[in-house]
Amino acid sequence: MVTMASMASHFRTRAMDLRCLAVVFCAVLVPSFAELQRFEHPIKSDGSLSFLVVGDWGRKGLYNQSEVAFQMGRIGERLDIDFVISTGDNFYDNGLKGVYDPAFRESFTKVYTAKSLQKQWYSVLGNHDYRGDAVAQLSPILRKIDKRWLCLRSFILDTEIVEFIFVDTTPFVDSYFVEPDHVYDWRGVEPRRTYVSHLLEDVELALRKSTAKWKIVVGHHAIRSVGHHGDTPELIKYLLPILKANNVDLYINGHDHCLEHITSLDSSIQYLTSGGGSKAWRGDIEHRDNDALKFVYDGQGFMSMKMTQTSAAFAFYDVVGKVLHKWKIPKQLHSAV
Repeated sequence: MVTMASMASHFRTRAMDLRCLAVVFCAVLVPSFAELQRFEHPIKSDGSLSFLVVGDWGRKGLYNQSEVAFQMGRIGERLDIDFVISTGDNFYDNGLKGVYDPAFRESFTKVYTAKSLQKQWYSVLGNHDYRGDAVAQLSPILRKIDKRWLCLRSFILDTEIVEFIFVDTTPFVDSYFVEPDHVYDWRGVEPRRTYVSHLLEDVELALRKSTAKWKIVVGHHAIRSVGHHGDTPELIKYLLPILKANNVDLYINGHDHCLEHITSLDSSIQYLTSGGGSKAWRGDIEHRDNDALKFVYDGQGFMSMKMTQTSAAFAFYDVVGKVLHKWKIPKQLHSAV
């Protein structure tokens, strides 16, 4: 029997659910100008941290996405990875249509099936993600569909020895706001000037307050690249000075569908591009004689990294799992802030 008391309880519960949804909705759509949201991920008992980086991948397994995923699973198992970083352009060509778009399962859940890849994925949005329902990728609903998924505009990942700052780089790029051929989902970004200004303040504050041994910034767009898209002038002008001033060790990105390692000639920053998750082979690499360029490969693949208090070792792999380039960066113990 339905009583007045049970009906009242039902409506109170329903009202509470709606209020919770409203809070989530507002948090996703309305820019937050407080400090960046922080997540924590434990390191291994031996004090090390291992992870993979892949970008520009979401094509329902096509364009060798499934082959790259297979090799990621193999390398992930060998390195006993702790998590995976996605550098954006998670779903092609125009992001997701909504939280229940089957493309989420078809391009993510059903592709990255290896046991070693059933770890947390930390993701940022790319420009192609903004061409669809960008807010959908930020929704907690996707985390219920696949618990590995975590995508926010900008956030902090604290792993004790390494602090990662994930930065929403798409709103920095002027051309996206005047493109006649594409429509972008700027909900939560406009007014753009205010959004970018506050984001820069948040990033600067996070880096200045960080006491982590290593500082890594992750974004979709390259600061330095010899690939198809090349350098991103807006990031060089606004973001790079902050990274230099706060002794960032690595800037990791996607966007160019290639693998790259470029070293800074005027700072300690190493620029790493991992954007070979699916469609690649543009064949238009520039400036191979650049003194700062340590490695470039315009095909498909991904990157791995193992870090300790005293070193960061990374490697790039192609679509068959061959190591194409590896590098090790030392870190002096007394240099910690």
